[in-house]
Amino acid sequence: MNEQEKNRNTKKSNGSKNSGNDKSPFKFNVFWIYMAISLAIFFVMMNGNSGDDDKVLSYNEFEDMLYHGKIKEIVIENKKIANIYVTDKAKEDIKPRDKGFFSSPVEPDYIVEIGDLKFFQEKLDKAKEKGIPVAYRFKTTTDYFMGFLMNVLPWILIIGFWLYMMRRMSGATGGSGPGGGGIFSIGKSRAQLYDAKTQSKTTFKDVAGLEGAKEEVKEIVDFLKNTEKYTKLGGKIPKGVLLVGPPGTGKTLLAKAVAGEAKVPFFSLSGSDFVEMFVGVGASRVRDLFKKAKEKSPSIIFIDEIDAIGRARGKNNFTGSNDERENTLNQLLTEMDGFGSKDNVIVIGATNRADILDKALLRAGRFDRQIFVDLPDLNERKEIFKVHLKPLKLADDVDVDFLAKQTPGFSGADIANVCNEAALIAARKNKDKVDKQDFLDAVDRIIGGLEKKNKVIKPEEKKRVAHHEAGHATASWLLKHAHPLVKVTIVPRGQSLGAAWYLPEERVLVEKEHMLDEMAATLAGRAAEEIVFGNISTGALNDLEKVTKQARAMVTIYGLNDRIGNLTYYDSSGQEYGFTKPYSEKTAEIIDEEISKLIEEQYQRVKKLLQKNKDKLIKLAERLLEKEVIFKEDLEEILGKRPFEDQENQNADKTGNDKNKTETKTTGEKADNKNDKNDK
Repeated sequence: MNEQEKNRNTKKSNGSKNSGNDKSPFKFNVFWIYMAISLAIFFVMMNGNSGDDDKVLSYNEFEDMLYHGKIKEIVIENKKIANIYVTDKAKEDIKPRDKGFFSSPVEPDYIVEIGDLKFFQEKLDKAKEKGIPVAYRFKTTTDYFMGFLMNVLPWILIIGFWLYMMRRMSGATGGSGPGGGGIFSIGKSRAQLYDAKTQSKTTFKDVAGLEGAKEEVKEIVDFLKNTEKYTKLGGKIPKGVLLVGPPGTGKTLLAKAVAGEAKVPFFSLSGSDFVEMFVGVGASRVRDLFKKAKEKSPSIIFIDEIDAIGRARGKNNFTGSNDERENTLNQLLTEMDGFGSKDNVIVIGATNRADILDKALLRAGRFDRQIFVDLPDLNERKEIFKVHLKPLKLADDVDVDFLAKQTPGFSGADIANVCNEAALIAARKNKDKVDKQDFLDAVDRIIGGLEKKNKVIKPEEKKRVAHHEAGHATASWLLKHAHPLVKVTIVPRGQSLGAAWYLPEERVLVEKEHMLDEMAATLAGRAAEEIVFGNISTGALNDLEKVTKQARAMVTIYGLNDRIGNLTYYDSSGQEYGFTKPYSEKTAEIIDEEISKLIEEQYQRVKKLLQKNKDKLIKLAERLLEKEVIFKEDLEEILGKRPFEDQENQNADKTGNDKNKTETKTTGEKADNKNDKNDK
């Protein structure tokens, strides 16, 4: 049993213990107190007045009882209520009434609302004159309970509700986080600390590929471990390292590996953790974060998605006010400048938008090093596949080299998704192991989406789609620099009615001839429609979008147009041109003309090529209608071998690169997935 399995078993056992103890704790909620008080008040109000309506006498009824000698005693309470106590003989005529829960054992028999006290006393004096003895007395009472309800309870409820809301708000803004202290900890750092007790278990062994990036950060780890080795020669610790690269390439994983290797306190948080609705909170959290990092020096601060607070200042600030995000960035710049030579605190930032970061953040002395984490090449994809294939039960036909060749352009996250999707597909088919076909189906699904075999398509539309895809396949097969095609399908996937998969060369530099052949192959679908049906449809929307972008790049970015010349209007920083065009209106007209001319030339070129091979095109489309999915071997059977394939293979053998070789009947090659959409 390896170490990872032991850790998993330990977590499971701990989880089972915790699950048994979770039944006993009682979680208190202040809302229950409010409910209890409300129910008690309602109960008192309902029961305290029970039977009072039967007791109340009118003045006529009171006079009748008074003059007939039925009243034994009158107690005038607070000069407002007269409590009537009748004689024993008169009590026999009183029907028994239900008493309230809070009723006193000595209750008056009747009640009279006095109203005017002088008028009431006149009634008593008249009875006395008639010789009817009536004993009456005055009584002053204070209802402390009702006074409490009316005067004190509302303030208690208001204060309690305020405290409850403050507690909830502080919990939502980080009061329950590492800082603690409720609402007063809102300005504290929310960074998660990994120290000796909660050390990150990730090391460089867990990071497949990224060899160049690992070499860069290994020096930082070595500096933190052996500081004296560098300082004795006069060297200073680098203050910041910025990891830049496309999403999913492993920037966060690399930072975790640095924490695991260095074995120093590691503060991890996201750039959005500094952003808050309260003014000044972001800057306060930055100060608190660096204060804690200095106290635990040597240490590492990792800020993921640093562009959330590091965006260039003064951009899109239409209000004219000092933005809260800018305050946070200013504080971050100040803290990174304020490092002493003996602080031994390194800031690692990660972003895929380095072009929008503030220049002051990127200067030497703050982020001294920028490490570009690029998409993995063939060998790196092999290593990544080996990592993600470990937990899977694999069949014997699964070849890591083959999978790496079928996934050019995939990031580490994409490869992890492929492995997981393959396992799900195998489980859906009730297989005991994940085989090669499951991986190919997984790649197909990730690239093109889920197959929609039940989608209803008219026969004439299906025929048009087949000829469209056959046009792509024929042109890419006959054009020298086009990517070799591996699979064509007319089964709808996602939003597309048909798709073609190619296996591109992993080139570092692209020549003009390569781009022109790619444009021609992309336009071949519409050209095939015009040749066979005599008209065109909206199915080439995705193709037109792709070639337009490619032609514009050739003219305005790469300087591959003779008329425009060796000029580029591309700004890699994204900050120079803003909302203005870097060229005149006359140049804009020339650019539009050259783009249109370039696309039209390639369209006519591929149209002639398909016209010359029309019989093969139609035969390939018929095969596609018959089988719905065709592979490289079908193209070889109908079109013959590619005339320049032998030369390409010889060149590949010379350079040790066999990336263009593919196995037949594959269904999962990445690259330029040409999805033909209906423009509805």
